Amino acid sequence: MGKGFIKVQLFSAKNVMPVSGGNIFIIESAAIEFEDGKILTTDECGISKVVTVNTPDRSVGENPASKDVPYSSYDIYIRAKGYRDVAIEGIHIFPDIISIQNVEMIPTKKERVFMEEAEFTFIPPHKLLELTQRNRIEGIKIGSGGCVPLVIPEYVTVHLGAPNSYAENVTLDFLDYIKNVASSEIYPTWPVEAIRANVYAEISFVLNRIQTEWYKNKGYAFDVTNCSAYDQEFVRGRNIYDNISRIVDEVFNECIESKEGKGPILASSCNGISESGSGLSKWGTVVMANNGCDALEILKKYFGDDIRLEKISDVYGLDEQYSGDELKVGSNGKMVEGIQKKLNKISENFTAINKIDIITGEFNNDTYKAVKTFQEIFNIASTGVVNRVTWYKISLIYNNTKKLLDFIEDDEEHNIGVSPEYLLRYGDSGAAVREFQRYLRVVSQYYSVIPQLDVNGEFDLNTKAAVLAFQKKFNNIDVDGIVGKQTWDKIYEVYCDLK
Repeated sequence: MGKGFIKVQLFSAKNVMPVSGGNIFIIESAAIEFEDGKILTTDECGISKVVTVNTPDRSVGENPASKDVPYSSYDIYIRAKGYRDVAIEGIHIFPDIISIQNVEMIPTKKERVFMEEAEFTFIPPHKLLELTQRNRIEGIKIGSGGCVPLVIPEYVTVHLGAPNSYAENVTLDFLDYIKNVASSEIYPTWPVEAIRANVYAEISFVLNRIQTEWYKNKGYAFDVTNCSAYDQEFVRGRNIYDNISRIVDEVFNECIESKEGKGPILASSCNGISESGSGLSKWGTVVMANNGCDALEILKKYFGDDIRLEKISDVYGLDEQYSGDELKVGSNGKMVEGIQKKLNKISENFTAINKIDIITGEFNNDTYKAVKTFQEIFNIASTGVVNRVTWYKISLIYNNTKKLLDFIEDDEEHNIGVSPEYLLRYGDSGAAVREFQRYLRVVSQYYSVIPQLDVNGEFDLNTKAAVLAFQKKFNNIDVDGIVGKQTWDKIYEVYCDLK
């Protein structure tokens, strides 16, 4: 018998609003007695204390021949005043590992009976336990060629099914996508170099998909699917693991590149037991790591001696890029000043982050404490030093915070809410289109399945995609991409409920 650990974090509006005072009930999925569960409450940063639970022995997850499941399954039920209830069932908890369950909370003004109209998520068995084949992976294997600069995308849009299936798309930031994939495809109890090799392959795979626009060139409105027959396993709403999270933070801006072409390779993989094929063998990485091989040696075995790990300097969507120099006590200048201003804005929601009273551009003790607390909240190594991943995360949370505030302030001036007496569809333009775009833009900040759109008064393809996604999510209305009275009223109802 082993022991694992669970930490729950409740956020809203793309992680910019912590949900404090949330009540969390955790119970083993197979438990019979209700009294066996544990009750937690979130603090002012939306974070629960870490709770210890029973798991299988660690050795189970280190043996590919084992028929036993190497993790315990737990269910989490959440209630917080002013938010919809949430149920997440089947969470995988491994021995000796802290499992981090980030939960996207949806605001509501409606009073409900417990678990009435709850946001429900079921986590399927781990991918390594399944027997499905990765037999439909196609793409450009050596990157896109040419001289297109490599850039880390701000977001990844994932189709929750096979490419041509009728399924939702979900948009999340690049780091969260990689952490989800790695937690879904490998065991966190594996050796560090095996985990690192798999993370490099997963980063390279999705960057290849995005840079070559593999799906968008086929007319799809997403970057990648979560169907492992075609792409990589992704489980919406699943937990991630603290050690995998830290490794992703360390290497998220590196990809596997071949000398044959400029760009990330399509680093395909198989589990190496029930699956076979070209690319990286996941269980094979464990054997090599246990034999003393590092991540690059492992990758060269599967992808050839001519590969290299290429560092990517820029992240798309940031107003200022990381210079490459760590910011710490004693640093000074415009970059420090920018971080101080962003942390002060973020601290308006996350009150545990101390306010930096005087913005001087000097990395003083107040700045050190603010950075350290930010890192603790967002599960980054708590050093008080601004490295690449801390810079990226501060910038992302700041951008989302400012964007949400700007949207709400803008909407206060244009809030009418009355639907027009005619249909709005692709190709239309005008004030009515602009108005429902404003409502839908705010809704997209809380529902990751609804893509963000520009408020331009033009019913363009992005607007149609957002309308279709909204109609799919709220499936009591026709899914046709047309905004009639029923769709308009529902958009406005959801918008008002969120505010």
